[in-house]
Parts: sequence; C-alpha cells; structure tokens
Amino acid sequence: MPDITFPSHKIKLLLGVCGGIAAYKCADLVRRLIERDFDVRVVMTAAATEFITPMTLQAVSGHPVHMDQFDAEMEAGMGHIELARWADIILVAPATANSLAKFVHGEADNLLTTILLASNAPLILAPAMNQQMWKNPTTEQNLASLAKLGHTILGPGVGEQACGDVGAGRMLEPLDIAQRVQAIAFAKQSLAGKTVVITAGPTVEAIDPVRYISNHSSGKMGYAIAKAAQRAGAHVELVSGPVHLGDPSNVVVTRVTSAAEMLQTVKDKVANADVFIGCAAVADYSPVEVFCHKIKKNDEQMSLKLQRNTDILAWVAAQPNRPYVVGFAAESQNLREFATKKLHKKKLNMICANDISSDCLGFNSENNALLVLFDDGSEKILNVAAKEVLAQNIIDEIALAVGENDSSINRE
Repeated sequence: MPDITFPSHKIKLLLGVCGGIAAYKCADLVRRLIERDFDVRVVMTAAATEFITPMTLQAVSGHPVHMDQFDAEMEAGMGHIELARWADIILVAPATANSLAKFVHGEADNLLTTILLASNAPLILAPAMNQQMWKNPTTEQNLASLAKLGHTILGPGVGEQACGDVGAGRMLEPLDIAQRVQAIAFAKQSLAGKTVVITAGPTVEAIDPVRYISNHSSGKMGYAIAKAAQRAGAHVELVSGPVHLGDPSNVVVTRVTSAAEMLQTVKDKVANADVFIGCAAVADYSPVEVFCHKIKKNDEQMSLKLQRNTDILAWVAAQPNRPYVVGFAAESQNLREFATKKLHKKKLNMICANDISSDCLGFNSENNALLVLFDDGSEKILNVAAKEVLAQNIIDEIALAVGENDSSINRE
C-alpha cells in the first residue's frame, strides 16, 4: 500500500463492484461503510450490473453510480481522472478472477481499471470466485503479484458457493469487510509512533567450525510481516537469523546467528516496543560444548550433549511492562491443541499456527495457511494464500487489538 497519510476530513472511499454473484451484497457493504463514517462513491463494471442495479447502489450511497469512462457530466468529461483524484482509498468488492488479472497486467478497458492506473490511493481487494478458480495457479500468481505491489487482500471466506461447490472463494461478509477496511484506513494512525519488534528466520547453533544445528525456516513470513508493519506506519525493528533475503525498505534490520545472539538483541530492543512478533524458528537446544576444531570421524557413533536455549517468546511475555505479544507455532499434528497450549502456557496475546506437514506450505514456500488464536478465546482461519497476503492480514488483526482508533471494532 502506498505511503499515504489519510486526510483529517471524512475518508473518501471509492467502491469498485465487479461482475460476480457476490455483487448483490454490495448494497449492505455500502451501508456498513457509511455507518463507519466513510464517504462512499460506487463504480460498477458492465458485468456487475447483471447482478445488482446501479439504482440500488445509488439509493444506498446517496450518490450517482459511475460506469462510463468518459462521463460528460464530470469535469472535462474525464471521469476516471476525477474519481482517481477524489478517492482517499479504493475498495474492490467483489474482486473477480478476471478483474484481478486485469489489475496485475495494467489493463485499462473500463472505468474501474482505468481509475486504478490513474490513482495512487491505497487499494484493498476482496476476492470472490469459484473455489477451483481460487486454487488455480494463475490466480495464485496474480494475488502474489498484487500483494508484492503493496495492495491489501481481504479473504476470501470458505463455505458453500452459489454454484453448489464448497471451499475457499466466498467474498467476506459486508460487516467483516467494513470492519477490516476501517482498521486498515486508520492503521497508519494506530501504528504511527509505535515500535514493532519482529524476529524472523532460523537460528544456527555451532557444533564446530564446520557443523551446526538449524532448521528449514526461510524467513519469508517474518520479512513479509515486517514490510506490512512498516506500511502500517510502525517503526519496525527486524531481528533476523541467517536468510537469503534482502533488507525490507525503511526497516531496521539486525542480523544474528545463534539463539543466544537473538535473545540478547531482543532484550536490547523490546523494552520500548509496543508489539513483539516472534516469527523466528529459534533452535530449542544448542550444544553444551562448541569445538574449536573440526570433529574427526573416529567412531561409528557420536554423542552430542545439548542444553536448552532460553525461550525468547516466553521471556518477552513475562516482562512486567510487556508489549502486545504474538507468537507462531509450526506443528505437524494436533495443530489447534498444541497452539492453544502454547498460547496459554507462554501467556501470549495471539498465536499464528501453521501445519508444516504439507510440502507446499510453510517452510521455504511462497504460500501458507494459518489458524490464528487470541487470548480472549476468539479465532480466525486464514486460508491458503501468499505469505505477503497473510502478513497483511496479521497486521490488520494486530491493528484491531492495539490501534488507538479501533476500540469500537471487534472480530465477531
């Protein structure tokens, strides 16, 4: 999302409605957005008018609905330029597979796509499509590209679809979208002036000058979260184990190797943090003795004595003036059970759990899926998506919890 400070006046939201069955929900969505003090104007594609009439959306928004790229009633007849300048934020719901493909490739064959090219306003997309279309690799690539450009993806939800299929692809409900858009619209204010400390990647525990103990963490999830937090206006301190990733823009990166080094760096940084996100895959154990020289192969078997490393996440959560603490749980079985135990045992505010038994998710993958549990007993299921998409969803949830302007928002 572009680095834009929203104005002090009522936020001007442009709603783009594309041609999907979920378009019928947009009348309720407009109403929900207006309830949250947005000034809403609507742009419809030609296909969208097959599912809901412009007159309906005009009635609920209180403004004419725009469909023509060259509108004679707008200044200079350049409707796309006027609306692009007017919008503080753009929401596309439903965002169909066809529209996502057009946005990625910069097509400008209708009023909505032309506005998106002509505007630098933050863009939020609420996808809606058949479950098989959602799972199509082309759609996945398009979503990943849009996320990398900084655009926000909301959903989709899981359930029965109009075609009779069951799966991911349903547009989120209007109330959910409106709450999330409100949180995002004020995320810059709610995280501005706040410090977020994030750990990412693996740690490496030396055995000798050649050998070490580590894991398969790529750091991609933690780095994606750092980028999302920075876009939300936070001062971000990223403590990274050894990874093959470049430093995110405008993020302070401290690179460490071992769990002990990561712990010390976190201790130095977390005292002034408002949020701590423990995304790193920290080694649970390290060798008691680190040999100065390479161990030679003399025996058929070798015993290695290990000692328990300090649990960084638990240490942060135990501090008297602790920040909002978010943990991660990578599990190969009993995901909910083990994540719930970790949440309560370590006294976390929030935990993001992922199943690492799938070869195409988690470590070293571009995608993931998360079960998010909160200390108040609520939960969110984040379906399979690019890690950049999930990172933005996580930051949205944190903004709901700690944002100064979000006290009236809940996750129900």
